[in-house]
Amino acid sequence: MRKIIILIPVYNDWESLKKLLFEIDETINDLKDISFNCIVINDASSIIQPKISKPANIKSLKILNMYKNKGHARCNAFGIRYVIKNEDFDNLILMDGDGEDRPVEIKSLVEKIDSDPNKSVVARRVKRSEGPFFQLLYKLHKIITFSFTGKNINFGNYSCLTRRDVEILSTKASLWSSYSGTVKKNLKNLNEVNSIRGLRYFGPSQMSIFKLLIHSFSIIAVFKYQVFFRSLLAIIFFGYTSNHYPFISHLIQVQICIFNLIIFIISIRENEKELLKSCTNLKDRNIITH
Repeated sequence: MRKIIILIPVYNDWESLKKLLFEIDETINDLKDISFNCIVINDASSIIQPKISKPANIKSLKILNMYKNKGHARCNAFGIRYVIKNEDFDNLILMDGDGEDRPVEIKSLVEKIDSDPNKSVVARRVKRSEGPFFQLLYKLHKIITFSFTGKNINFGNYSCLTRRDVEILSTKASLWSSYSGTVKKNLKNLNEVNSIRGLRYFGPSQMSIFKLLIHSFSIIAVFKYQVFFRSLLAIIFFGYTSNHYPFISHLIQVQICIFNLIIFIISIRENEKELLKSCTNLKDRNIITH
């Protein structure tokens, strides 16, 4: 029987988690030949955890409580390290706990992994739920990412990984800063399923403009050497055009240099030492039996 772990980071959003677990339980009800286990990472929530019940179709439910809040990306990094060291599984599904990763799409991920068991699957965003301004910024992020890295990164955290790929990712320093960037860089053969980003169960989106910028730069920073090389080519090109368009050419060159400086600073977030010792932030484990 295939064993799948669902990994869900949570910070204070307990009501969303309860609804998410209920909808996961409904979705996997038809998947009888798979053993589903759920691990929730409580990222040092400031709101007291309410009573959480284990759904009937989830074999085990564990809540891992952190000492210090490290943020969403580092919760996922810790979780990947934790499961490869402590759990028996065939596949790992990563998903957000607020409803934006729709539980109904677990079936699509599982069907794709069943048809090609040796390749991990990512949920490719084909439709988003945010407002037009945020969607415009997201499209701009994708264009800039592709221009400087040559990579089309059209997925977020929602994915289903093979155990082999979990092991590969678990040692990469960039995982401490960007999950999707690390996946794209280190996993060469990926399958995709279409995914529609859902609406948050409760409250407004937690993704601010500032967080979107950090998220975007963190992805690009995973490919910093490609960025530096392409930027150098661009600076040389605009150097040749400076005789005809001196102001515009020099302005673009300065902007490229500033962009590279930002990418270098953001790349400092990639920390192999912190990743490898992330288990020291684990405070305790709570196993929910009913």
